[in-house]
Amino acid sequence: MPSEPGGMQGEVTLPQLLSAAGYVTQAVGKWHIGENTASQPQNVGFDDFYGFLSVSDMYTEWRDPHFFPEIVYSEARTEWVKNMPFNRCFVHAKKGGVPENVEEVTIPALSLLDEKWCQYSEAFIQRKAGDRQPWFLYHCTRGAHFDNYPHEKFLAKSPARHPYKDTLLEMDSIVRRLTEALRLSGQLEDTLIFISSDNGPHMETWPDAAYTPFRCAKGSTWEGGVRVPGILAWPGMIEAGQQSDGLFNFSDLLPTLLSLAGESARLPADRYIDGVDQSAFLLARDGLSHRKYHYYWLMQHFSAIRCGEYKMVMRSTSDDDGGAWGPGGFTGILQQHTYPALYNLYLDPKETHNYMTRKLAYMEAFQVGTRQHLASFKRYPPKTVMGLKAADPRAGPN
Repeated sequence: MPSEPGGMQGEVTLPQLLSAAGYVTQAVGKWHIGENTASQPQNVGFDDFYGFLSVSDMYTEWRDPHFFPEIVYSEARTEWVKNMPFNRCFVHAKKGGVPENVEEVTIPALSLLDEKWCQYSEAFIQRKAGDRQPWFLYHCTRGAHFDNYPHEKFLAKSPARHPYKDTLLEMDSIVRRLTEALRLSGQLEDTLIFISSDNGPHMETWPDAAYTPFRCAKGSTWEGGVRVPGILAWPGMIEAGQQSDGLFNFSDLLPTLLSLAGESARLPADRYIDGVDQSAFLLARDGLSHRKYHYYWLMQHFSAIRCGEYKMVMRSTSDDDGGAWGPGGFTGILQQHTYPALYNLYLDPKETHNYMTRKLAYMEAFQVGTRQHLASFKRYPPKTVMGLKAADPRAGPN
């Protein structure tokens, strides 16, 4: 889900700011932002990158007869894919440098990738032991996706004996290994660990992907598409065993982590900063979120706004029999609601009962939040994206 507006002067990234503050920045695993040179990890603040640039299935699905028998069993189509302009290798790159191919990502090689990436991150953690220079590590597994090829030692080890569930066991093992590397190197109590996902499940590919108790899936702004778990651990700083339903957006990581690093002054003042500092929310026992509103964007369309337990929806992806195939978020049509729909996510987490007409007293809170959000586009106009002028939302959500 696109977040709030970016700045006129270009994007700013957490790795860039931490690198400028003297942090060593390391990226390992799936990058998923693509091969555009300016967006590659070594060009957005990371000192070192070891992984692949595209989405996982670009490397594997066309090789797998389960997904693409019409390609696998056709020499001509296989050759056609091989001639496509994308790099089929995972790469290594140093800051500001050109990626160098490590090896081609075949299906047999893919099942070994998470092991290689885990070893690379373990080695990084071990090298930093005793080093007073702070560091930031981004590690993204390629498993637990919808092209699941678990390492052979995890194959059929889950109760479901299904590749997706097997890759979850593998991912759990990786988290344990990286945490153990921190403990053995004496860095565990000095490290904030954050584990999450980038979106809800890709339901069109079930059972080769996750499932959700919420409405719809990846590709939508219903809760099934955007709500993900967030797990944070920091021994001695974050009290274990706490749970919270406070609002936290991925964009909050930038100001929050800079605050925890004592580098809040490095937040640029020449562009719009989407996030809010949530350090007190994380560190205080039973702390409260500092985020009042959460904004939902469906591509270039302002879709919904949440305040507390209430979510007001103006545009959405259809997910019923009339406009969608299955429950997934990529198969519906864009629908604009004649009147906004209001859902109480505490009473109705599946977003099935709209009762706006009974809650008109809340309209002012949503109108204020919407006006404040859209007014930010006046000072920071939408940028040109992929050669196209981004839609101007200042006209309002109708």
